Amino acid sequence: MSLPDQAPVTASPALERGSHYKWIALSNTTLGVLMVMINQSIVLIALPDIFRGIHLNPLDPSNTSYLLWMLMGFMVVTAVLVVTFGRLGDMFGRVRMYNMGFAVFTLCSILLSLTWLHGSAGALWLIGWRIVQGIGGALLFANSTAILTDAFPVEQRGTALGINSLAAIAGSFLGLVLGGVLAPIDWKMIFLVSVPFGIFGTVWAYLKLRDTGVRQRARMDWWGNVTFAVGLISILVGITYGIQPYGSSTMGWGNPWVLTALIGGAVVLAVFVRIETVVADPLFRLSLFRLRAFTAGNIASLLTALGRGGLQFMLIIWLQGIWLPLHGYSFERTPLWAGIYMIPLTIGFLFSAPASGWLSDRFGARIFTVVGTLVTAGSFLALMALPTDFNYWLFALLLLVNGLGSGLFASPNRAEIMNSVPAESRGAGAGMTATFQNSAMVLSIGIFFSLMIAGLSHTLPGAMHDGLVQQGVPEGQARQISHLPPIGVLFAAFLGYNPFQQLLGGHLAGLPDGGATLTSKEFFPHLISAPFHRGLVVAFWFAVAACLIAAVSSLLTERVDRRRRVKAPESLGSELAAVSGEAGLAPSELVVPSEDTPATGAVEAPGTGTPSGGQPRR
Repeated sequence: MSLPDQAPVTASPALERGSHYKWIALSNTTLGVLMVMINQSIVLIALPDIFRGIHLNPLDPSNTSYLLWMLMGFMVVTAVLVVTFGRLGDMFGRVRMYNMGFAVFTLCSILLSLTWLHGSAGALWLIGWRIVQGIGGALLFANSTAILTDAFPVEQRGTALGINSLAAIAGSFLGLVLGGVLAPIDWKMIFLVSVPFGIFGTVWAYLKLRDTGVRQRARMDWWGNVTFAVGLISILVGITYGIQPYGSSTMGWGNPWVLTALIGGAVVLAVFVRIETVVADPLFRLSLFRLRAFTAGNIASLLTALGRGGLQFMLIIWLQGIWLPLHGYSFERTPLWAGIYMIPLTIGFLFSAPASGWLSDRFGARIFTVVGTLVTAGSFLALMALPTDFNYWLFALLLLVNGLGSGLFASPNRAEIMNSVPAESRGAGAGMTATFQNSAMVLSIGIFFSLMIAGLSHTLPGAMHDGLVQQGVPEGQARQISHLPPIGVLFAAFLGYNPFQQLLGGHLAGLPDGGATLTSKEFFPHLISAPFHRGLVVAFWFAVAACLIAAVSSLLTERVDRRRRVKAPESLGSELAAVSGEAGLAPSELVVPSEDTPATGAVEAPGTGTPSGGQPRR
């Protein structure tokens, strides 16, 4: 579909109520992002109760893939489809695609709560509907940013996107707390909690949201869609299985199937890039990379997502597997308290994200994106200097600083990227950016886990063997348990399990103290503390390097921004989108000034001194 060609029309009654439309768009898209992020992290923290509920042992090596797909399936699907749905939003209406996403996500939440199966069948039911739910999430993510960019004028976009980013990060940590509270009561409640909001948001979006942006008639790039999906899925699946054991190796990077998936995926993506350079209506608008602000902003966004994507997992493992048990918390209570103790990270983001968005609208984005990445890098350096059994208030302060740095960066970076994109390409631009970020999350988890496993594999087996033998475990049994894959130990810590209680089972009664020491709150955390800290330091060094490179990339956007503010006013399509968003105009009501149409009430293009109708100011 495309905007109909017609003569300009006079203002409609919508003008009277339209000044509030941008806030309707902001509140609805914020609710959508909040719901998706709560749902994503609520599953993360509720996994112990989910596995107990479907009677599946997460420490069984054959169940490792279920655990990984429960964690990463949603993100893989979202990363693959978000750019396609952004393109469809450009063609057929961003609001239409967004509304569909709300409905799909809500329906899947209901179906996930209806699980009656157990064991592998129950796990496959949950994974399958989580993957379909990822389709709904992709529809929401791909179009919410474009809807906001259409609805808000350029000088307010940083504020709007900052509030939206705030909802995303707040939702991810609210989910941790809600999951810790609800999952012990009934694990199915973690899916039901989003249903009332989903129903309300779906109806509200259908009744109130409308397309105010520029739409283009175009053909679907099917070859591009297929090659992109196949290539990216192949790489992400290869990463997922690369961190699982293979043969006698602690990881599967030497697995022929993993290598085939990674190399084959890269080849297919190279074919995809070639296709995008020759088709008339490409899925991935490679021409956008000619805009330095778009390219440098996305590189910075990708690297910061790589740096912080695995952070949540590492902090949860640190708290649930080591710190909380050492401070008297039972393994069953650690999921809830891990979420509570990570709240300072959310507070830092909640404070800085909207403030940096508002300030960047007035003073430019570069100072905030650069300082934000440097502050985040500094917090990683300080975190790796902490002992494993840390003072909580110092830990909370560093989490607060990390949240402040992430918030300083997030909304100015998004506004910088979206302001550089032509109005008719906003859906594609937002989809491409979301693809980078979601792919980076999966990559980050793979990188962090790989670095952690590499660090653990050198010291953990010896530490486990010696510790078990000292407690009276027979040599042969201690040797067998010490060769448990490191990822199994990480998952035990991540899920709040003491693995020795299950691994030794009936043999505990034959130990000198009846196994009381091995199953205590302190033994397992003390055993893995030193190996875990070595792996953590390696992972955090990677995060520091990613943040520093992101800071350099952020520096490259300012020259382009200044040149654009001075020489290139915002495009007419972009201005019209903003004007219609404020005035409540439907797409058919857009007034396009022409040479013989008076530009009464024209909006001045920021930084140009020229009204949008093209008539210079007198």
